[in-house]
Amino acid sequence: MKRLIIVIIIMALIPAFASCKPAGQPSPAEPPAQTEPGSQTQATPAYVFTEENMPVIDGSTATIPLIEAVYSVLLGIPRSEAAEMVKTSGTDNAYDSLIWGEAEILLVYSPSPQVLENTKNEGIELEMAPIGRDGLVFLVNISNPVESLTPGQLVSIYSGKTRNWKEVGGADATIKAFQRPYRSGSQTMMDELVMKGVPMAETEGELVIGMMGDLVDAVAVFDSSQPSIGYNVYYFVSRMEMNENVRLLAIDSVEPTTESISDGSYPFVSDFYAVIRADTPAESPARVLYDWIQSADGQNLVRHEGYATAR
Repeated sequence: MKRLIIVIIIMALIPAFASCKPAGQPSPAEPPAQTEPGSQTQATPAYVFTEENMPVIDGSTATIPLIEAVYSVLLGIPRSEAAEMVKTSGTDNAYDSLIWGEAEILLVYSPSPQVLENTKNEGIELEMAPIGRDGLVFLVNISNPVESLTPGQLVSIYSGKTRNWKEVGGADATIKAFQRPYRSGSQTMMDELVMKGVPMAETEGELVIGMMGDLVDAVAVFDSSQPSIGYNVYYFVSRMEMNENVRLLAIDSVEPTTESISDGSYPFVSDFYAVIRADTPAESPARVLYDWIQSADGQNLVRHEGYATAR
């Protein structure tokens, strides 16, 4: 059986795509330009996706808008209908879903060491391709006068050595340092990009925030008498859960932006991925989608949704 060639009828898709509203923007952006026929970077996954053959997608909270856009564009349906199809379980839980066959493809952030151990124990090999980038950002209350920290200061705060804001140029106030759960995507980024083997300080249970939106809210409600700090991924904070009472810190005076994350000038940057099992058949819808999201057309969709790109 010959390998299927992706056939996406552009004129049929543009109306649906034009109705897509990228997260955090007041009005739809222009639909991404399609690659010219014959281009070497044109999407080769050509396939007519239907609701019956569309692979089950799982992923991270911050990739929900991208998953919505994929369903909307490839199925030619309104964004509101696509949103109803999205059921994500969070970074590490999504990998578990792929391992156990409950999902067929992931759009997801980096796995924790525990996930990698699980795949090894189950004898499963994952195939991963970078499709975008995000940054780990640090949030403070808008009343906090501190605007920039160094990586060393962050390690000192989160290892428990620095406990007062006056030690890093702020007010004389005890630091409330929120953390994320061990198996969250942002905690994996924190361990790999910031702490780099330095143990996190043991903390009270109430300072470990399970939901990404709850962490933003927790930082926002503390006033100047109880200044707090937390970490999250840039896309979620800047486009999905914006809060006027929260400010993002610069790191070594470099502010987190889509541009500084794309070009790597912001120091805490990590790719996010399309992931399938390595034994996924060559002509299956999941592998077709996996190939397509890496193509020029797929990368245009990633940009359209406001993510920094991996290339």
